[in-house]
Amino acid sequence: MITNISGRLLRVDTDSLTLQVGAFQYEVLIPEFARRRLQTQIDQDISLHTIEYLEGNAMGGRMTPRLIGFLTEVEREFFDLVCEVDGVGVKKALRAMIRPVREVAAAIEEQDIKSLSGLPGVGPATAERMVAKLRRKMPKFALMVARDEPRSTETEADSDVMRETFDALRSLGHSEHDARRLIETALEGKKKFKTVEELLQAIYQQSHKK
Repeated sequence: MITNISGRLLRVDTDSLTLQVGAFQYEVLIPEFARRRLQTQIDQDISLHTIEYLEGNAMGGRMTPRLIGFLTEVEREFFDLVCEVDGVGVKKALRAMIRPVREVAAAIEEQDIKSLSGLPGVGPATAERMVAKLRRKMPKFALMVARDEPRSTETEADSDVMRETFDALRSLGHSEHDARRLIETALEGKKKFKTVEELLQAIYQQSHKK
């Protein structure tokens, strides 16, 4: 199974890209939110975390291998979870992902059926199934930092700090919604927090100012 692919980005189309890897060119399917970030990186070397699946009719004897690419492991993990919802599957999930993962995760966490129903191919019934199956798994995805570029190792560390801070706030009695709001407000200052203690201190300093 191909879980990662690196190469030079040759072209970005509506729902796929072409990657030059050595002597080979690969077509990789991409969700809309990833396409918007990648269209400015033509002729650059990129690395994608991938999901491999077979498309076609097994009974008809023709199955085509496909790759779906994501810029981070967290995005790939989120997509895998969405695909597990009854009535979704790979193709519908790929078409639905027009908004950043953190926004879709926040809508699921907050049980925002109206927003979820606005995603392509996702009606009210599917939105309700997404909320029922995934809501308790969403906090770490809803806490993803909004960035235009793929996250570096340093940013991955920042993400770990945010998740641990979220758990700390929950243990102190904050609701999931309040914990996420407090962290997002602290991050608006663009400062990097290397430890949970630093982020918690910033959160409570801003609370005392109100």
